[in-house]
Amino acid sequence: MKFIHLSDLHLGKRVYEYSMLEDQEYILKKIINIVDEEKPEGVIIAGDIYDKSVPSAEAVSLFDDFLVALAKRKLEVFVISGNHDSPERIAFGSRIMDATGIHMSPVYDKTIDPITVRSKDIEANVYMLPFIKPVHVRKAFPNEKIESYTDAIDCVIKNMDIDDTKINILVAHQFVTGSSRSDSEDYIVGGLDNVDSYVFKPFDYVALGHLHNPQDCGSDNIRYCGSPLKYSFSEAKSEKSVTVIEFEGKGAFSKKIIPLKPKRDLVEIKGEYKDLTAKSFYENTSYRDDYVHITLTDENFIPDVVSKLRVIYRNLMKVDYDNETTRKNTVINTDSDVKRKTPHELFSDFYEMQNAQPMNKEQSDFMKELIKKIEEKTIQ
Repeated sequence: MKFIHLSDLHLGKRVYEYSMLEDQEYILKKIINIVDEEKPEGVIIAGDIYDKSVPSAEAVSLFDDFLVALAKRKLEVFVISGNHDSPERIAFGSRIMDATGIHMSPVYDKTIDPITVRSKDIEANVYMLPFIKPVHVRKAFPNEKIESYTDAIDCVIKNMDIDDTKINILVAHQFVTGSSRSDSEDYIVGGLDNVDSYVFKPFDYVALGHLHNPQDCGSDNIRYCGSPLKYSFSEAKSEKSVTVIEFEGKGAFSKKIIPLKPKRDLVEIKGEYKDLTAKSFYENTSYRDDYVHITLTDENFIPDVVSKLRVIYRNLMKVDYDNETTRKNTVINTDSDVKRKTPHELFSDFYEMQNAQPMNKEQSDFMKELIKKIEEKTIQ
């Protein structure tokens, strides 16, 4: 019995104001190709289907196309809501879709009934646990002592009717203690959202979503498959993949990792301006089409550097400098953030970038007065 484990599609996501929909459509088609090659009994999607609780029409349409493609292949598909999703929207129509093999997690209400998958002489029970917080569990179990995320998940699992003679799979979207995060994930400062892995002991495999880097969590049967695309430059060196789990019986499974190659990669490049703009450097690479973060090591700041670099690097997302003057990375925003800043804020950012220190009060007051005079003159 074989399952393909996916998570964190984040359909509709924008990275540095670049829409990822075209890239997401491309990678979902690649995943359908993998499904056709592997011929699994089930596909698991462990949360964060969308990037927002109210997704765009385009994102919903893309997921609809993906589900239709899976349904045509007569698979059992298990979809849970993540912290980015609206559990009510994910649950909509779930009782109707169950008959087609598309199983959407309901809004958590204390009861989690397993869905049984059969293949030849093997049976597996799949439990779908949408993203929950301790407050949800306290409401469901008012007499239980729930002080942490670990307490909450432990309570939920202990109240499941688990048949330990069968293969049991849990689909969940939580942060397991000790796992490695990336910059594109939401988290609670101080690790208050941690869940200790011991609570998952009753399960033969735990298909996790939430973290974007693929990784096992202390045991090879508790796994984050990772996001299918890179959504931050902290993931630039990460290898994206899907996880294929195959059971031969109770307690006996194998795991296969299948790499995913994106339409456009997220890459980081570092060097001097003259080297990075030399045709001999970029002509034999995919950098011109990739999403790029460039770190310049020139000591002198280059005027209008973003526009100049975009002539070569079409999908330039971010530029910064690493030199003696900066002493730290100072980011030049290439997105719409600059449109929301006042002229004084923009000049303050520019001054600090050039001088590696902010303006003092006298300088700041002078600039405010100068900008005010210019604005008044412009209005007149």
